[in-house]
Amino acid sequence: MQPGPAASAAASAADARAAIRSGAWTTHTSGLADDRVQGNLVVLPQAQAADFLLYCQRNPKPCPLLAVGDVGDPTLPSLGAGIDVRHDLPRYRVWRHGELVDEPTDIGALWRDDLVAFVIGCSFSFEWALLAEGLPLRHVECGRNVAMYRTSIATVPAGPFHGPLVVSMRPMTAAHAIRAVQITARFPAVHGAPVHLGDPGLIGIRDLASPDYGEAVDVLPGELPVFWACGVTPQAAIAAAKPAFCITHAPGAMLITDWPNARVATL
Repeated sequence: MQPGPAASAAASAADARAAIRSGAWTTHTSGLADDRVQGNLVVLPQAQAADFLLYCQRNPKPCPLLAVGDVGDPTLPSLGAGIDVRHDLPRYRVWRHGELVDEPTDIGALWRDDLVAFVIGCSFSFEWALLAEGLPLRHVECGRNVAMYRTSIATVPAGPFHGPLVVSMRPMTAAHAIRAVQITARFPAVHGAPVHLGDPGLIGIRDLASPDYGEAVDVLPGELPVFWACGVTPQAAIAAAKPAFCITHAPGAMLITDWPNARVATL
């Protein structure tokens, strides 16, 4: 099952999570239930949770926290009725000692009583506002996951967690880029305004055609690549910190909450 306009229009947050739990939806969530806030997931043992919380607090642009679960509790009632992070994301990543070892579609068998779930804001949640203003998004038009890149910009360390800022990229004309800055600045809880526009080499990106995560899209003549901080940044920090065990979302495969996108907009 692939994302598309009809599915997006029909799917409420609960419908989308039901499709994900049933295994009918195992791909990225860009454009799915697009009127609802989506979130990145990080699950760590309690022993590393305090350091990771501090890492998020020190790096609010790429790691804006929406919710933190209780120890051992996979439910997040503040984000939506019946949410269970063991089953409600299309695809997960399992890390052991900083190495990616698996990408399952359910983590029920891996859940432990010492685990803490963190949900971090996602830029998919401001895309509805860009589209509503008539700003085209090529990855949505093409049915692709957004392109994401590791940069040369260092995040602020906390305990063992450190690493580069990861960004998502959307190509835009100059006029659309200016408007996108104005619109997304109103959404700090889902990464806010872009961190860079133009020359990708200035932030250490060598080849836009080869993203580190997601899928490439063309930057056409007369367009600028526009870069936003990305919630995949913690995965780079996890690879550097090498915790014995960790679970994250697969890039682009988000938790869909019950929150309307307007809830995370500032005036």
